[in-house]
Amino acid sequence: MARQERAIRTRRTILEAAAAVFDERGYTSATIGEILDRAGVTKGALYFHFGSKEELAVGVFEEQLSIALPPQSSKLQELVDSGLVLARRLRSEPLVRASVGLALDQGAMDLDRTMAFGMWFDQNVQRLGEAKAQGELLPHVDVAETAELLVGSFSGVQLLSQLRCQRQDLERRVVVMFEHFLPSIAVPAVLARLDISVERAERVLAEGREQMGAVPAQASPGVVRASSGT
Repeated sequence: MARQERAIRTRRTILEAAAAVFDERGYTSATIGEILDRAGVTKGALYFHFGSKEELAVGVFEEQLSIALPPQSSKLQELVDSGLVLARRLRSEPLVRASVGLALDQGAMDLDRTMAFGMWFDQNVQRLGEAKAQGELLPHVDVAETAELLVGSFSGVQLLSQLRCQRQDLERRVVVMFEHFLPSIAVPAVLARLDISVERAERVLAEGREQMGAVPAQASPGVVRASSGT
């Protein structure tokens, strides 16, 4: 058990170091040597967990979807929660910021960035599909098109917030996005019950960590994953 816990900690240390180097240098310029120096681990330890720089990038991508959120009876509320929590984590967690930076790094020509958007898209398709099955969506709503629009909308909103104020107002911008987005897809009775507030992000994130028995800062994989876009 102690060995397993040590391996988990080492993997986390490597991911955090890779995220920092990717964020500072960009994927293409970052080197394994720089990541090793930042992590303070041996080359053998790094390659035990990750076979290449691209695998490190995939690990950073996956971190954006790793948080467990408390399940809700409304799947649209889960969709809102995932977006609000992601906005909160983008402001507070370097690993999550790095995952977004990698996904939007147009200079990373040798990195398949489509997998990041694919993961976010698939998560939203699943949640919207469940919402439709529960009768929460208006009849005209196309699940795949709506999921794609949400990913694109969130990506643009977070980028604008980053450029304007280093994402300090990101939760509020995401609330505004949902306030405009949801009336076009949600059944009115469901829409009226949704909690779309800045304060909800921290509350739901804390509940998810408590549910998972997670320590503060970075969260562990779990049942309901947060994803609305980059």
